[in-house]
Amino acid sequence: MRRRDLVVGVLAAVAAVVALAFLVLPVAAIFLRVPPGQLVHQLSSGVVTDALIVTAKTSLIAQALVLLFGTPLAYLLASRRFRGRALAITLVELPLVLPPAVAGLGLLAAFGRVGLLSTSIAFTQTAVVLAVAFVSSPLYILPAMVAFEAVDPDVVAASRTLGAGPAKTFFRVVLPLARDGLAGGEALAFARGLGEFGATIMFAGSLQGVTQTLSLAIYEEFSVDFDTALAMGALLVVVSVVLLVFLKLVLSWQFSRRTSGSLFARSS
Repeated sequence: MRRRDLVVGVLAAVAAVVALAFLVLPVAAIFLRVPPGQLVHQLSSGVVTDALIVTAKTSLIAQALVLLFGTPLAYLLASRRFRGRALAITLVELPLVLPPAVAGLGLLAAFGRVGLLSTSIAFTQTAVVLAVAFVSSPLYILPAMVAFEAVDPDVVAASRTLGAGPAKTFFRVVLPLARDGLAGGEALAFARGLGEFGATIMFAGSLQGVTQTLSLAIYEEFSVDFDTALAMGALLVVVSVVLLVFLKLVLSWQFSRRTSGSLFARSS
């Protein structure tokens, strides 16, 4: 039995190492394929600069819209129980499982010139913003719901008892208590938006300096200048790592606050 356990343990360790190597190798290869100095030099390319500006501009606007409209929706779904709530949550979750190309096709069918609303939004920067907001919003709204549900209702009731209205209670009490969860959700949504490809190329196209984001530029440069494509990929990897570290810090702060709160409650 000991020998069998040893063999099983060794096989499990080998499998774990192989799995970890499989996950790490593609990311490491981006930086090992081309010297770091050359990667940095490639970032000065006009294609990269244009794509970076478009990505930064559209991502910031899209996330501002997600925060502006997603926050009240998340709070409504978290604080109210009404007929059709389950359906509303399902509709919020739907973009998570939709194929990106289908999402882009749907946006085109809704906002295109021959779409339901018959607008001229398609193939403009506005289309990029809408595509990014559409695919990334669930990753903010769903964690925001959880964060709002975690707010102690007794604290909210106390604020109302002391004379604060609904708006003042929301901004002075609920938002500060839920801010860590909101920040974590926004980090996820921002990361998803940065990597958006399918819906954007279907709805906005890939016009350099207009609608071509970093993800689309990587695709365009892949067959033209592989080193430039690698440089943009490396840039997105760095941004993704920063967002991941930020998310982990937010989660650790949440855990520390909950642990401190439970210890304080026990001691009192």
